[in-house]
Amino acid sequence: MKTEKLRIIPLGGLGEVGKNMMVYQYGKEMMIVDVGLMFPFNNMLGVDYIIPDFQYLMDKGDQIKGIVITHGHEDHIGAITHIVEHFNVPIYATPLTRGLIEVKLARANKLENVELITIRAGERAQIGPFQVDFFHMCHSIPDAVGLGIQTPAGLLVHSGDYKFDQTPVDGWTADFAKLAEFSKRGVLALLADSTNADHAGWTPSEAVVDSALERVFAEAPGRIIVASFASLVSRMQQVANATMKHGKKLAFAGTSMVDNSKMAMTLDYLDVPEKNLITVEQANRMPEKQVVIMCTGSQGEVTSIMGRLARGTNRQFDIKPKDTIVISSHPIPGNEESYYYTINALIRRGANVIYDPIESVHVSGHANQEDMKLLINLVKPKYLIPVHGELRLLTQHARLAESMGIPHENIPVVENGQVIEFYNKKMKLAERVPGGYVFVDGTGVGDVSMPVMREREQLSQDGIVIIDLLLYQNKNELRKPPQIETFGFISLSESEGLMEPLVEIIENIVKSNRENLKSSIEKATKSHFFSETHRRPWVRVVINEV
Repeated sequence: MKTEKLRIIPLGGLGEVGKNMMVYQYGKEMMIVDVGLMFPFNNMLGVDYIIPDFQYLMDKGDQIKGIVITHGHEDHIGAITHIVEHFNVPIYATPLTRGLIEVKLARANKLENVELITIRAGERAQIGPFQVDFFHMCHSIPDAVGLGIQTPAGLLVHSGDYKFDQTPVDGWTADFAKLAEFSKRGVLALLADSTNADHAGWTPSEAVVDSALERVFAEAPGRIIVASFASLVSRMQQVANATMKHGKKLAFAGTSMVDNSKMAMTLDYLDVPEKNLITVEQANRMPEKQVVIMCTGSQGEVTSIMGRLARGTNRQFDIKPKDTIVISSHPIPGNEESYYYTINALIRRGANVIYDPIESVHVSGHANQEDMKLLINLVKPKYLIPVHGELRLLTQHARLAESMGIPHENIPVVENGQVIEFYNKKMKLAERVPGGYVFVDGTGVGDVSMPVMREREQLSQDGIVIIDLLLYQNKNELRKPPQIETFGFISLSESEGLMEPLVEIIENIVKSNRENLKSSIEKATKSHFFSETHRRPWVRVVINEV
């Protein structure tokens, strides 16, 4: 039997942090691993979030045999509502991950007719030509798995997000035995998380958060408000444990936080006795020292509860002078400005804000360099493919692997869209496919392009000038003086000395140039503004004739 090519097609997560999506292809059959989203950078104005560009798959729906989700974080499941619009294929996920997916699909009214298959760590599934072993890996969310993908061309190991935590919140350590078993079978390639490739040492255990929360809860003079990701069920449990230990009551706030906590309790991934739970409305009526509120917005998102608290626009409750706010997250790369702006705004409004490194109220769920070395030594792959990280992180991961004896030529550092092929156990880089950004802006998906983003950025920086001209029909003559309006460019008090010469420039152009009138005025206006202000606002000319 002739061996087909094994193709690995990264559509997200390589060259960036977020929107993870990998396609494995053998012959004409495919399997997708993860379909995440990414938060927009600060210069991506108006964009809600970004999803992978899966245009490459659009005419290949019948070749996709399944979608596997490694865990329930947004950078791995956030695009699921968009994927199910185009591909009706089985989705494999562990129980908690499935629950998070169901909540997300139900909220978007897209749960009906989606085939979700529950798979547990330690189980195996045949997905087209791929025999997939699901094995447990520690992360900052329960029920995370890595994948052993046996193909006719060789065995691949896909780590998923991981760290080697010896004291995880749920007591479930990584499946070292399975990783060692893979090495005995012979691993063709390891695709491993690179998020913390520039962090020396071992990643701290989630257990350090318990000690930090203990100190915060013991010292807080009033309410405690904890901000975290809505999918971070492990952190919910840690906050609940501290709440109960200190005789307080816990309220979850925010639609996604409330929905996810209910689902996690139903599936027994979150243990909070009913007597310890209250609503936000009840919390508002209780003595402040008895109240803990856990909510969304740990990245300072404008529409989240924490974002609204920072701006004084939250409806259910507001900041009080004795409040202690715990930000249980690290800023996502590219989101540092919003993250620290929110912390500063909360402090300005009178809250005592606790965040790492003031206290270890959050630890990374990703492998540091020593964790990475251990995984490589356990799996012993022929090839290492660094995944999940910006280019600098992929490159650092490659250097680390090379220092451990993996040949340089066996460590391809690639970004989204670069196809990797294996044939007869040998690797080569194949063609490139689309692997860029798809912006989600309100209800629009993909209708905002990079040129539009550049236009928005320029408008935000330099403003816009609108020149309204009313001409006599078929005459080079203005019926009334030009009407000039500016937005975000210059104040009214500063505009007089700038606009009077411009009116004269426009009038002279109208008298002498009937053809290309609009472009001539725009060009002259831009030149005038730059010579006077060294700024380049957008200029738009509107011409009406009577």
